[in-house]
Amino acid sequence: MFLPRQIRRKGDRVRLNLDSHEQALLRELLDELEPLLAEPDDPSLRRLFPPAYSDEPSDDQYRSLVRDQLVRGRARSLATIRDTLGNDEIDLEQADEWLRALNDLRLVLGTRLEVTEDLDYESIDLDTPRGRDLAVYGYLAWLQEQLVDALQPASGR
Repeated sequence: MFLPRQIRRKGDRVRLNLDSHEQALLRELLDELEPLLAEPDDPSLRRLFPPAYSDEPSDDQYRSLVRDQLVRGRARSLATIRDTLGNDEIDLEQADEWLRALNDLRLVLGTRLEVTEDLDYESIDLDTPRGRDLAVYGYLAWLQEQLVDALQPASGR
């Protein structure tokens, strides 16, 4: 299946070409993830906040020191997408925030769906609830890949 390029770099700007359905989907995903950031024990966040130490007391101490900073950074990235979602262009700093937020959205959804490296996108049954969610996961990965490509400085732009 061929999908047209949605994101292109033009000098120090990144052009977005997201239709209203894509924007609505991203808003829905933002609405789901933003409140979860306040839930430190939500299992779907384990890839966003992996343990830093194998022993629990050290990891608990580490989390108490850095979790708020990590949450603020993630919330800032989500807010950047929300604030610029309808824009035709964003600057490179905003594009970097988009990249971070798309990665967080994909990681949380992938954790919920227990996605593994051997996921076969061609065999997804869109008529099932899991199939729809896997298609959304694939879309986020595709969008993230386009943004990474657009941000590459050596791509002849």
